[in-house]
Amino acid sequence: MWLRQAFFRWLIPAAFLLPLWLLIGWIVFGANPWALLWVIVSAPIVLVWQVILTLLIRARGTVRAGRAVSWTDLGVVGAWHVLVIALGVFDGRWWWPVFALTIAVGIAAMWTSLSQLWREAKPAPVLLRTPDGVGYVPAPRPEAPRVVDEEIVIIREKTPPPA
Repeated sequence: MWLRQAFFRWLIPAAFLLPLWLLIGWIVFGANPWALLWVIVSAPIVLVWQVILTLLIRARGTVRAGRAVSWTDLGVVGAWHVLVIALGVFDGRWWWPVFALTIAVGIAAMWTSLSQLWREAKPAPVLLRTPDGVGYVPAPRPEAPRVVDEEIVIIREKTPPPA
């Protein structure tokens, strides 16, 4: 649980630190000037994509209640973060394949976040879930006893006599 909570707290700083890492990696690893073009294009995209992912993840009730992401979020979004960090190394031998994989995993992260949000947002009256994801059927509410008043009063109006 602590790992999922730590990742929950990492989501917002990641929106700013991952694009910053791309710029720092370009400087530290001495990439060519054309790589700066990719940094200028990809850093804002990473920032916006991470903010959208963070909002989608934090919009779910189970995430807000437990202040922890799901294991699916941790795996898919965590893999995307690792790939973005790997992009910051700017090694020309494997940069393009990692770039393509980063795009694919980023789209998968968005898709899984949307599907989890959709699954939690639709009404499910029979099965509820705890913040840990365990499903349970709630106990039926006891019915209030009905008060039956058996006394019936009939009121008849007097009609005026015919004239």
